[in-house]
This record gives sequence, structure tokens and C-alpha cells, in this order.
Amino acid sequence: MKNLIKIIMLTVPFITGSSCNFTPKELNSNLAFKVEATTGEGSIWHPDRNTLFWVDIEGQKLYEYYPDKQDCKTWEFDRMVSTVVPETDSTVVVSLQDEIVRVNLNDGSLSSIAPIPDKDGKVRCNDGKCDPAGRLWIGTMGFGAPKGAGTLYTVVPDGTVTTKLEKVTISNGIVWSANKKFMYYNDTPTGKIARYRYDEKTGEILFDGIAVTLPAGSGAPDGMTIDGNDNLWVAQWGGFGVYCYCPYTGELLAKVEVPAPNVASCAFGGKDMDTLYITTARAGLSKEQLEEYPLSGSLFVCKPGTSGPKPYKFKQQTE
Repeated sequence: MKNLIKIIMLTVPFITGSSCNFTPKELNSNLAFKVEATTGEGSIWHPDRNTLFWVDIEGQKLYEYYPDKQDCKTWEFDRMVSTVVPETDSTVVVSLQDEIVRVNLNDGSLSSIAPIPDKDGKVRCNDGKCDPAGRLWIGTMGFGAPKGAGTLYTVVPDGTVTTKLEKVTISNGIVWSANKKFMYYNDTPTGKIARYRYDEKTGEILFDGIAVTLPAGSGAPDGMTIDGNDNLWVAQWGGFGVYCYCPYTGELLAKVEVPAPNVASCAFGGKDMDTLYITTARAGLSKEQLEEYPLSGSLFVCKPGTSGPKPYKFKQQTE
């Protein structure tokens, strides 16, 4: 069984500017943690704990991966769990199927922050992340992914839930530029990454065009992270990898090939934030595909030659 992942990347320094022309380069990386997650999602580094959190949506599990031990601790829930974000050194905030809750990592206790509208059980929470001000942006999708059934919300620590975008189909990857002026967002079936003007103080957004149109046959945009030069790293469902794009030109800069068809999320982490963690899924694969790609559902890791910012934590906004 091969545990190596090939990374095809473009070799000019990862800088923003007038040119994003890169020469292909091949790198290798290893399997980080073998597990049969149905849909491994929501990967995010916890800077206070120096660990990676991620979830298995249908498996109703939260994972905490310890890189030094190459092992995971798990928490189980009574509903689907789709997103996790750091809060303190002993708490994280997660989205359950229809609710945002705080998890005490010391004793496993839960406290409710806010319910999320589930439209009589027809929709559930999906991907999310905190913005520079500490708001949690959480999106929903309908069961079976009917067009336009989902919504993108913000949630703050006092429990206030605010609608940001409606008629979303599969709300997914969301990140903010280094200057905090732009937000990038995926509605998976569109095959595009949208750019929005973003106001950190108010949380208001304004559509500002399409940053990236994914290459045909490369899968659909799922989870997403951003590096220190504002390049977008996108987990592509059905695309066997994570793809890196320059959002100013839409150009493909790199591809991390993963031995699993359905790649669901990615996040920078590690001491220097230069390690890319990648989650995958077994969902949607036939018996034959699972036999061909037995590592589907596992956590992968690579060193792509660039680093990302530390993730934003869930916190109360300051005046």
C-alpha cells in the first residue's frame, strides 16, 4: 500500500503580484492518520493546543489529532457534526446538525450557544469558520442537496444569529484575505470561488466577482484554506487532491494529489504553520472504489513550501 502523496506544484516563490506563472515541481508527503471517516471535514489547527481538530459528519465524531503522537482523541455526539473552531485552550465551538455548541475538552460537557434553523429537519449545518473579528460563519445545506435550500449565517458568543446569504446549495470553504478586506467562499455545485468585499467591524459583505473557476474535470470546491500570500488552497470533492490558486488571476498554481477521490477539507498547522493537513471521505464511493482507494476517509499531511496564518478564534467582538 502506498502511503506517499505526490504534490505537483509551481516553483516560483508564493508571492502576490502581477504574475502567477509557475513551473511544476514534485514533492512527497505521508499518510498522517488512518481512519475510515464517512466524511472527514472541518480541519483546523488549534494554536493553544498545537493540535489539529476535524470532524466526521455522518460518523458524528470530533477528532483531535496530536502530531507528535500521530494519534487522535475523539468525542461523539448524538447528531451530525460539521464544523469546529478554536475558542480557548480548553474549549472549541462546533456546529451540530441544527445547533452551535461549546465543547469543554477537559470533561466533554456541552453548552448551547445558538440554534440554527433546520427548516423542519430539511437542512443541516455544513462548513464554517471564524472571521477576523471572531464571528462564526456557518452555512447550511439541504439533505440531498436541493438547489438553493441552504443559508450562510454568522453567530456571535451572545447567541445572535444573522443571515448573510440565502439560496445557497452546499455552503462550503470560507477564508479571509491577509488585509481583511476580502472574503472567499464556495457554494460547491457552482464550481467557482466567489469573492466578497468584507467589513471586519460590521461583518457586512458585498459580492465582488468570481475569483476562480475550477478547471473542468477537477472536482468541486469543498473546504478551503489560505496561505500567507493570499493563495487559496481548495479541497476538491471528486478531484483527488487539494488545488492551489492565485485569486487575483484565477490561475492554478499547484496540486496536491491524494489517494482518495473525495477530498473534503484542508488546513495549515504545525509549529510554523507550514504543514498542510487534508481530510478525505468514504461517502459517495462504490465498493470497487473503496477497494481501489482504501485510505479514503483518512487524514493526510504535506509540506507544500508555504505557510498559512493562525486561524481566528470564536470570541466576542470588540468595539
